[in-house]
Amino acid sequence: MRILITNDDGIYSPGIAALAQIASRFGEVRVVAPDVEQSSMGHAVTHSRPLSYKTSPIKFEGIDAYRVNGTPADCVALGTHLWGHTDVVLSGINMGPNLGNSMWHSGTLAAAKQAVLLGIKGIAFSTPVGKTEPDFKALEPFVAKTLELLLKDTELSLYNVNFPQQPTEIRWTRQSVRLYDGTIVPGIDPMGRKHYWFTVSPLEPAEEGTDRWAIDQGYVSITPLRLDLTDEKVLQKALEQPAIV
Repeated sequence: MRILITNDDGIYSPGIAALAQIASRFGEVRVVAPDVEQSSMGHAVTHSRPLSYKTSPIKFEGIDAYRVNGTPADCVALGTHLWGHTDVVLSGINMGPNLGNSMWHSGTLAAAKQAVLLGIKGIAFSTPVGKTEPDFKALEPFVAKTLELLLKDTELSLYNVNFPQQPTEIRWTRQSVRLYDGTIVPGIDPMGRKHYWFTVSPLEPAEEGTDRWAIDQGYVSITPLRLDLTDEKVLQKALEQPAIV
């Protein structure tokens, strides 16, 4: 199995190093990641300038690794082009969760989506971050179990996986879709200039069976996703109306 690994935290992230080492048990691994952090980049692709890649300054034991001056989606497109046949793209392990509505702007998940757009299975991995870096050694058994479970699936599929800091078991979940209170927080930089932070706070508690609920309970959350965003109920209702002239 040929496994391409990328992320949105950049080539220097300890999360991608941890994922690469675990994934190497399952096949041939190559790392192609952004040269700088690209968090919350979403599914942006670079079209107004050329992309380039260089050997990674960070050494991955026994693994070829490269950095790209582009987005996570760029890394998948370029990485699969340069490597040829790729069986699966893994993205992460992201430093910070990608749950609920954050999926819409996640660069980590966008890399996995880009893989599926290219006809390749994509799996995104994330974990919360506290005052210290995540304990990737403690997560290792659950990352391996998750890979063993999902790599058995031979269908073209897209998964979003989140690991709590201290997992106890693995659960299948659905996306937590909640309204958010978007807030602009003003501040002053050291030079006395105004700047602004965009932040959000959840307005509703997580429902049982959702990804957010699972992480709150200490469970690994696996959410199967699809690229088709069509609202089938609204479409069916519209089709039942008189034809538009």
